[in-house]
Parts: sequence; C-alpha cells; structure tokens
Amino acid sequence: MESELKDLNSKPVMTQQPDPTHDDASTKDDRPLLKSDSSSADNIQELEKKFAAYVRNDVYGTLGRGELPLKEKLLLGIALVTLLPLRIVLGMTVLVVYYLICRICTLFSAPNQEEEEQEDYAHLGGWRRAVIVRSGRFLSRSLLFLVGFYWIKETHKDSSNTEENSKTEGNNQLEEQERPGAIVSNHVSYLDILYHMSSSFPSFVAKRSVAKIPLVGLISKCLGCVYVQRESKSSDSKGVAGVVTDRVREAHQNKSAPMMMLFPEGTTTNGDFLLPFKTGAFLARAPVVPVILRYPYQRFSPAWDSISAVRHVVFLLCQLVNHMEVTRFPVYYPSQQEKDDPKLYANNVRRLMASEGNLILSDIGLPEKRIYHAALNGLFCQS
Repeated sequence: MESELKDLNSKPVMTQQPDPTHDDASTKDDRPLLKSDSSSADNIQELEKKFAAYVRNDVYGTLGRGELPLKEKLLLGIALVTLLPLRIVLGMTVLVVYYLICRICTLFSAPNQEEEEQEDYAHLGGWRRAVIVRSGRFLSRSLLFLVGFYWIKETHKDSSNTEENSKTEGNNQLEEQERPGAIVSNHVSYLDILYHMSSSFPSFVAKRSVAKIPLVGLISKCLGCVYVQRESKSSDSKGVAGVVTDRVREAHQNKSAPMMMLFPEGTTTNGDFLLPFKTGAFLARAPVVPVILRYPYQRFSPAWDSISAVRHVVFLLCQLVNHMEVTRFPVYYPSQQEKDDPKLYANNVRRLMASEGNLILSDIGLPEKRIYHAALNGLFCQS
C-alpha cells in the first residue's frame, strides 16, 4: 500500500547532494555480496555509491542474495521451520478477524464515491466508525508484535527544541488551536503502514490495485484510502490530486474527519536518507505533523528496498526480534510564504526532518531507483 502521489505541478526540487562523509555505501564492505568475479563486485560497489539511498547494508546483502555466514544459515534454518509458519498463521488470523469486523460494520452501508474508482467507508459515523478505528489500531499493533516488534521507542520532539519552529514560536499562539490536515513521514517499509494505523489510523494514498486485493481491499476502503495508478498519464491523475487536497483540507477543518497520511518521498529508502518531497501533502496549505521512522537492526534490515516482497517477508518473519524507533515532531504551521509556495513548504519540512532526525538529504528519486534495480538484476543474471 505504498503511497505514490505524484507532484503534478512541478518537477522535484534539486537539493543537497548526499554527504559522502556519511554515505555508508561509499565504504567498501568486506562481506561477499554474491559469488561473482571481481568485475561484477566492482560494478555493484560503483552502483552503491551512486544510489546510496537504496542500498541494503545488512547481513543478507544486495537483493537479499548475499553469501550468509554459517551462524546466520543455522538461525535462518531453525526459524524457517518454527517462527515462520507460526507467524504466518497468527498474522493471517489477525487479518481475517479485522476483515470480518470491517465487513460487519459496513453491512447495509453504501461506500462514499467521490470519483470513479475512488470509494471508501471513512465517512461512517457512530458505533461503526468507533469499532473500525479502535479494533484497527489494536490489531495493527498486535500484528507488529507478532512479527517481532515487541516494543516501539517513541520520541516526541518539543517545539522549543526544533530550530524551525522556535523561530515562529511567538506567532503560533492562535495557530496552535488549528488541527493538522496530514501526517507526513519518511517511507522505509510496508511496516510503516501498520505503525501509523496503530498510532492514529489515518487515510493513505495507495495503488489502485490494492482495492482489489482480497481482505486488504475492504480494509483499505475503511481506512479511506485514495487510490492512484502509478503508471497512468491520463487526466484523472489531476482528479486524484484534487481528492487528496480536499481530504487534507477537510481533516484540517473537521475534527471528525480522518487525517491523511502521506509519504511525500513517493517511494521507500533504506532509512538513512530523505528523498525530495512531492508537494501533494502541502497543496491544501494546512498544518502537518512530521514523523520519522527508523528500523535499527543487527542482522536483517526491515527496510523494503532492493529486495523482492516474498524474500523480504520470509526473512522478516524469521527474525525473532525487530526494532522500530519513531520521532514525532510538533505540528508544523506554515508561514504565509509557505502557504503561497507548496514547493517551499515541502522543502522546509524536509530540511527540518533531515536535520532533527539525522537523515542525509538525497536528490535521487523513483526513476533512479528503477535504474538501480534493473542494473542489479542484470548483474546477478550475468553471474
């Protein structure tokens, strides 16, 4: 359910190049990435320097196909016959239970249909909405617990400790009564969705195909997801941007409306970098809540990047303990200049998140990610 809302008004702002002194991929890694000749290994290292935001630096290596140490092979083998089947059964049970709750709560209720192929049940009120939200938050956290996130470290930044907000602290006394319209977060993994569901149960931007996935489709409609077609170049994309902007504005003005959860980077990274922001989350001129997610690891990185979905799920479920750290910022109230210039608004929020969250700014995006993946797949096919 990866958010892919595109910036329809302009190209991404070119920003600071990744700092080579902080680029983990620029240092040579002694562990073997794959069994290949030295030329292929050199090519991979060259790719890692150029596309550092998408490089996997865990034990499992590039594409999750690295040569594993004997100890890791033993641990993986034991987990494959114990943890993996148990977690799959329990996880599917949680998913089915929540689907049944959503099915019961939406019986005899017509979905809200704002545009073609845009329908949801986020408008439901009363006991139906309360049951969907409360059970959704509880079961989302339960699912994270089942896959190894037994505790989640949360840090709440004080507005007085953030450089950007301290500049305008005196002007925000009246604005502090305003409700934010969206949560903006860096995007590291599909696990981000589960955390935000357990935390605030917002609406997301999702691929249109998600609405047709068994079980998950109805759940996404209860979340109030806005569906987009990544590859579509037709004029309906402008309608999608309008729906998102209206949703953000509605959440800002109406306390009973669900907030929008947007990943302005448009794709996932390895968690150490912050890509250029799309402006979709900032077009409504409403305040936003910045959030940073990190996944510390020793063996397998939960970051969903440069690895297939099946391989990632298997390795994740085979890891006994997983870790997540969350940094939540105070509400960011845009200045009048930022309201008039969504690109400036997006860029300022991005710089704040990078400086306060110790993330490296990168100027690459989804096209470069596709090039990197294609190059890696080509090198592995040759070996």
